Amino acid sequence: MMIKNGILVNWTISSQPNKMPFEEIYKTYWQKVFRVCMGYANDYDLAKDMAQEAFIIVWQQLPKFRNEADIGTWIYRIATNNCLRQVERQKRFPKAALPLNLEEDKQVNVEPQLQLLYRFISELSETERIIISLELENAKQSAIAQIVGLSEANTRVKIHRIKEKLTQKFKEHGNA
Repeated sequence: MMIKNGILVNWTISSQPNKMPFEEIYKTYWQKVFRVCMGYANDYDLAKDMAQEAFIIVWQQLPKFRNEADIGTWIYRIATNNCLRQVERQKRFPKAALPLNLEEDKQVNVEPQLQLLYRFISELSETERIIISLELENAKQSAIAQIVGLSEANTRVKIHRIKEKLTQKFKEHGNA
C-alpha cells in the first residue's frame, strides 16, 4: 500500500482488513494538517491538539473511505471541520486566563514572520482561513472548491483577495 498522487494504491478493506495504511497517511499529512490547524488556532499547543483530533477521526473513519476522491482532500475536509467545531466550542466556553504567577512560558520555534502570518490568518473569516490554509499546503484549487462548496472560479478569486488582504496586513505591520 502506498499513496500516489493522493490516491491509496493497492489497498482495500477486504484485502487488508486488519492493516490499514494509517501510519503512512499520518506521516504524509501530519505537517500539512498541523499547519492548517495553526491557521485556525494561532496557538501551537491548540493546533497540535486539533491536528491530533483530526487524525483520530481519520483513523476511525478510514475503513469507510471509498477512495472516490483524493485522500488529501478527504483529510483536509476532516481537519477543517474539526477546526470549525473547535472554534465553535471556544465561542461557547471561553477559556479563563491563568493567574499571572502561573503563566506558562511557551517556547515555540516558529519564525516571527511565520507567527505573524498565522496571526493574520487567524483574523480572517472561517471560510477564508480554510481557503488560504489549503492554498498554502498546495492543495489543488478544485479540491479547495470542493471542500468549501464554491466554484473553482470563485475559489481563485477568493484566493487572490485573501492574498491581497494578507499582503496589506503585512504592509500595515511594516513587514512588506
